[in-house]
Amino acid sequence: MTTRMLLLADTHVPKRARRLPDAVLRAIDDAEIVVHAGDWVDVETLDLIESRSREFHGVYGNNDGADLRARLPEVARFSVEDVRIAVVHETGSATRREHRLDEAFPDIDLLVFGHSHIPWDTRAPSGMRLLNPGSPTDRRRQPVCTLMTVVIDGAAIDATLVPVT
Repeated sequence: MTTRMLLLADTHVPKRARRLPDAVLRAIDDAEIVVHAGDWVDVETLDLIESRSREFHGVYGNNDGADLRARLPEVARFSVEDVRIAVVHETGSATRREHRLDEAFPDIDLLVFGHSHIPWDTRAPSGMRLLNPGSPTDRRRQPVCTLMTVVIDGAAIDATLVPVT
């Protein structure tokens, strides 16, 4: 069995974009599970993504107010097939990130995070996969805006960074 996931973070609607790009909406419709790693900014974007998702997991970020924090956790945990997943917005500095997160999430196979707007795909010493999808609305210092798709097959995790135009 395989499961198709969409990873999003740092949408910042309506501050960085007036709305989610059509490519993001199509990706939501195609995914079996949608994960958002925080910095929504408005509740309407959460409502839209939740309503279009077959299954949804998300967290709040540092730019999210009380209304979003009332509906979303700081850390989300769930499993897909044989993969134990956690979602968090901030992970701190890139320096020694993999080691710090190994200590903070010793029972996790895949950690999804946001905050930097910089795509990230690496492994911690334990083998835990660390994925940051970047931002689909604010490329910051990146050449393009991005999202990430993930296919989970048993314990295998196949991640693809997707440019959003």
